[in-house]
Amino acid sequence: MPTFIPGLELCRRFYTEAVRPLLEEAAPGIPHSAARLGSGSEVLGFDTARSADHEWDPRLQLFLRSGDVSRHADRITHLLAERLPKTFHGYPTHFAPTGEANDIRVMRHTDGPVHHRVEVTHASAWFTATLGFDPTTTPITPTDWLATPTQLLAEVTGGAVFHDGLDVLTPARTALRWYPHDLWLHVLACLWQRLSQEEAFVGRCGEVGDELGSAVVTARQVRDLMRLCLLMDRRYPPYSKWLGSAFARTPAGARLTPTLTAALAATDWHTREQHLAAAYETVADLHNGLGLTDRVDPATRPYHSRPFRVLRAERFAEALVSRISEAAIRELPLVADLEREPLGTRARPGHCTYTE
Repeated sequence: MPTFIPGLELCRRFYTEAVRPLLEEAAPGIPHSAARLGSGSEVLGFDTARSADHEWDPRLQLFLRSGDVSRHADRITHLLAERLPKTFHGYPTHFAPTGEANDIRVMRHTDGPVHHRVEVTHASAWFTATLGFDPTTTPITPTDWLATPTQLLAEVTGGAVFHDGLDVLTPARTALRWYPHDLWLHVLACLWQRLSQEEAFVGRCGEVGDELGSAVVTARQVRDLMRLCLLMDRRYPPYSKWLGSAFARTPAGARLTPTLTAALAATDWHTREQHLAAAYETVADLHNGLGLTDRVDPATRPYHSRPFRVLRAERFAEALVSRISEAAIRELPLVADLEREPLGTRARPGHCTYTE
């Protein structure tokens, strides 16, 4: 295997050195945009040499005008298959199925035409297939925002645009870069509300001798605290494989990681609760530092008359909701599930979702 080149850089070179010259030959002067967006660890910046073992290769999306897709896409795709180099910077450009489930594909050497991963499409079709709506032609609605898993938003706003001759990708990605302010307050409130619902369960499970259940609740709380920190830092939380890697890049990551790790490693509920309480107070301080609401007391406290330390995280949800200007958003129930990844799968348009 050649020396590892990060996927986005490899794809950029692939477009510049290999694809664009052939595109000019197939359709001289054709207006186009080129990018590497969508699924893949390289889009989020987390790929390593290990990533090259499947679903990773020199590839990109080539966007044409809608009419040009019908006129030129087949010829472009065929010319690329016949004329692309068999390898590029040491990596095969032929992508072949392994025969395993889910049509997993890997780089393979070939003597014939290459099965390349240059997707020739138009922006409206690609965004609609990826997100379920088209930000290039219509305003993004609150329903669009809240129905879209944060993983998908990260995939569309991550990656890289190599050329935007159509002037369509950059405006769309800018529009999707972050939630409108009221919706940001709403999604933050949803996570604070969800944290509030299980704060006391860490202790209650332990009190009845269910240390396993207490540990499971702790893990759920840790996950939501990590996602909350990402949202407060205006970053879309990725799905579980990359959640910790993304969290480590936030300003809170270095400070909170030892505390959250200690909570997960604890073998008794008292210790779990102690570390979680410290984490709650740290994240509460981060909230106050944003200035999105009036200051909310960050101290943990007993859970009513029971001997469990909680933050009463619903106080933060209530404070955020009170600052939402648009009535229709302010009145939304605080039940959004922004991840929607049942059993590790990522929801896409047309796939089932769930709400915890």
